[in-house]
Amino acid sequence: MAMMHARNKSPSAGEISPLLPRSASEPLTFNGTVGLFTPPSNGTRPSSTAVLFASPWGLEEMCTRKFWRIISEKLADRGIASLRFDYPGTGDALDDIDFKGGLSVWSDSLVSAAAHLKELSGCERIAVISQGLGALVATRAAEEIEALDAIVYMAPVVSGRLHIRELAVWSRVVDENLGLTEAQHSEIGVSIASLTMPGEIADEVRNVNLLKVDRPPAPRVLVIGRADRPSDKEFAVRLRALGADVDEQAFEGYDKLVSNPVIVKLPLTVADNLTNWIAALPSGPAASAPPRPPVSAAPLAGDGFTETPARFGLNSRLFGVLCEPLHDRAGATVLFLTSAYDRHAGWGRSTVALARALARSGIPSLRFDTANVGDSPPVPGRLDQVLYHSDQNADVSEAIDFLEACNMTPVVAAGRCSGAFLGFQASLVEPRIAGNVSVNPAVFRWRPGRSVEDMIVNGARSLRDYRKRALRADTFKRILRGEVNTVAAVRNIAKSLGNRAKGRVFHAFRGFLPEGRAIYGAFRTLHQRGMPVSLIYSENDLGLEQYDFYFGHDGAGLARFPNVSPKIIPDADHNLTPEHARKVYLEALREMAFRFPLEEDVYSKVDGSVAAE
Repeated sequence: MAMMHARNKSPSAGEISPLLPRSASEPLTFNGTVGLFTPPSNGTRPSSTAVLFASPWGLEEMCTRKFWRIISEKLADRGIASLRFDYPGTGDALDDIDFKGGLSVWSDSLVSAAAHLKELSGCERIAVISQGLGALVATRAAEEIEALDAIVYMAPVVSGRLHIRELAVWSRVVDENLGLTEAQHSEIGVSIASLTMPGEIADEVRNVNLLKVDRPPAPRVLVIGRADRPSDKEFAVRLRALGADVDEQAFEGYDKLVSNPVIVKLPLTVADNLTNWIAALPSGPAASAPPRPPVSAAPLAGDGFTETPARFGLNSRLFGVLCEPLHDRAGATVLFLTSAYDRHAGWGRSTVALARALARSGIPSLRFDTANVGDSPPVPGRLDQVLYHSDQNADVSEAIDFLEACNMTPVVAAGRCSGAFLGFQASLVEPRIAGNVSVNPAVFRWRPGRSVEDMIVNGARSLRDYRKRALRADTFKRILRGEVNTVAAVRNIAKSLGNRAKGRVFHAFRGFLPEGRAIYGAFRTLHQRGMPVSLIYSENDLGLEQYDFYFGHDGAGLARFPNVSPKIIPDADHNLTPEHARKVYLEALREMAFRFPLEEDVYSKVDGSVAAE
C-alpha cells in the first residue's frame, strides 16, 4: 500500500484555531466498514459519555451526512466523543455481504461500533443518536450495547411497513425529477436514489412496529418528533409507559433537511437542542482513556482492490478514501470531485462502484469531500455556499499534494455537474492535473453574482427535455392525476424560449462577450497545454444549452480544440442512473487514465500498510 503523509498535522482532530481549520474526524476500519471518530476538542473536559450514531438509510442518509458531522463537532466542543460509521453494504463499506441475518447484520455492526467507541474514548456510558431507519437498528441492538445509557430517536421509523410504502412513493418522485422513464424506474425490491435495500432487511423492516416494544431500549430516551407524524408522539408515550425517562423535542425543518442533498437546509437549532440534552445527561468521572495520537486506519480488502480512508491537507482538514489495485498499477490516478453536496461515495454509491471497477483495471483513485461538504469541515473565512467558488481549487491542490506524497501521480480530475465544473476550473490553474473527464457540467464559467440556489431550485429544464416528456403517455396520465406542476412547467418553458430567443441574437457575437471570451480562452489554455479533455453529456441535459451555444450540438465548434473528445449519452439522466450511462463514464475514465503510462518503479506497495498521519 502506498505510504501516506498528511501535512501540517495537529495533535488533535478537535483542535480549533483562528488560523487553522478544524481537522476532519479520525478514520478507522472495522468489520469491513469505515468509521469516523471525533474526540473531544482540545481544552474541554472529556465526558464520561460518548455518542454512537445509528444512521438512516438511502436518500435520507445522503441528506443528513453533513448535518451529522456538524452534530459530532458540537458534541466535541462540549467534551463528548462520538463515532459515525457506514452499515455493511452502504457508503464506503465493503460489498458482497451475506444478509441472511436480516436487520441483525446492521444492528450487529452497531454493537461492534459501540465496542470500538468505548475503546477509543475510554467512556463509561454510551448514548446512541438514531434517525429514520436507524431507530429500528438501534432498538434491535440496544440489549447488546454495553453501558447503554440513552437513545435519541430523530424522526424515527415507527412502522416499518408504512416506511417501505413511503419509500416507494418517494422513489418515484425522485426518478421523475431526474427525468427517468417508467421503464428506467428500478423494480428491484425497495430502492430510492439508485440505492437498493437488501431484500432480507426489507422483509424484516416490513414486520417491525416500535409501538409494540415491550421494554424500554434505554433508561433515558429523547424523541425528536415531527409535528405531522402522530406516531412519533405515540412512540414517546409508549416508552414512558414502559418506565423510560422520556423527553421530547420538535424536529423543526425536517422536510427541508431530507428532501434533496443539493438544497438541504440544516436545522441547526435542532442540533443545538440535541447537543444540550446529551451534555445534560447524568455523568460520572471524566473519561478514563489518556490522550493518544491518532492512528492510521487499516486498509479494507475487496475484490481486486484495497481501500484506505485517510485525512490530508492543512491540519488534516479533508477526508477521503484512497482506492488502489491489488495488482500492479497501470495508469494515472483518478481524482473524483464530489457533485453538489453529495458525499464522496457519490449518488447511489456510483463513485464507490467506479473507483473499485477502476482498481480492478489497475487504476487507483481518490474520492474525497471538499471543505464544508460531507465529512470535511469548513475553512474559517470561506463562504457557506462553496459550490462554483474558486476557493474549492485549494481543496483540489491539497488533494494532489497528498497524492504526490503517496507517489501516485500523474492525476486525472473527474466529476459530474458542479464536480465537473470544479475539475475544469482546477485544470486551468493546477498544472499537475494531466487530464480531465467532465460529465454534465452545467456551465464552464460561473457568472459573477449568480445565485447557486436560484440555479438549482428555479433552473428550467432544457426544451429538449420538455419536448421528450411531452411525448410520453405517462406524462399525460400524471397531468390528469394532478401530479405535474403545469404552472411551473409553463413558466420554465417560457423562460427557456426567452433565453433561446436572446441566444439567437447574441450567437453571432458570442466570442466577443465576457462569457464567451472566458470560455473560449479556457479551452484554448487547455489545448495549448496539450491536456486531453473528455466531455460527456446525457441526452437533454440542461448543461447542453451552453455547450450548444458555444460549440454546436454536434460539437463542430470543438474542431479547433482537438484535445477535447465530446460524447452524448442517449436515454440518460443528469445523474447517470441507467447502467449503460455509467459504463460510458467508466470507459472514459479508463481511456483517460491509460493515456499516461507509468515509468518503472514510479509506484510501489510498502509493507501492506498505510501511514496516514
